[in-house]
Amino acid sequence: MIGMIILGFLAVIILYLWGTYNGLVTAKTRVEESWSGIDVQLKRRASLIPNLVETVKGYAAHEKEIFENVSRARSALVNASTPQEKAQADNALSGTLKTLFAVAENYPQLKANENFKKLQDELADVEDKIAYARQFYNTNVMEYNIKLKVFPSVIVANAFGFKPEEFFEAEEEERKDIKVSFKE
Repeated sequence: MIGMIILGFLAVIILYLWGTYNGLVTAKTRVEESWSGIDVQLKRRASLIPNLVETVKGYAAHEKEIFENVSRARSALVNASTPQEKAQADNALSGTLKTLFAVAENYPQLKANENFKKLQDELADVEDKIAYARQFYNTNVMEYNIKLKVFPSVIVANAFGFKPEEFFEAEEEERKDIKVSFKE
């Protein structure tokens, strides 16, 4: 009888450990999947940049420094690997894009260019998707990190080496929307 009680107790503990471990793995996988959503949109945005730069270059060829800055920022984004590095590179790219659009403001014929308008619309769409992907990622990170901290799952998390994830955060200046439309 006592043997059955001990076996039952061990079975409950094993089932609890199994369920908790699987819950942590599921939460970690959701974080990774949601990170890939950000990554896809950042890559899409990065692929739009050369087209945008080429379009603007045709009208503002003497703005060489701006084009170089945009190119460097884009390369940094493409080469970043961690969420923190990508967030920093994304913030830098956002800043250089603001400068590029400010330059474009001085060229009325560029603002009227159909390719420029299309790229502008695509970039606005990507920015919306990046914002959504960041929110989705951060929600998953929050839920995962909570699971790592609450008792008794913290014991399982520590035993199996689960580590907290970083939120995808924008710098204070970059928390503002990127303006991609121009006054006509």
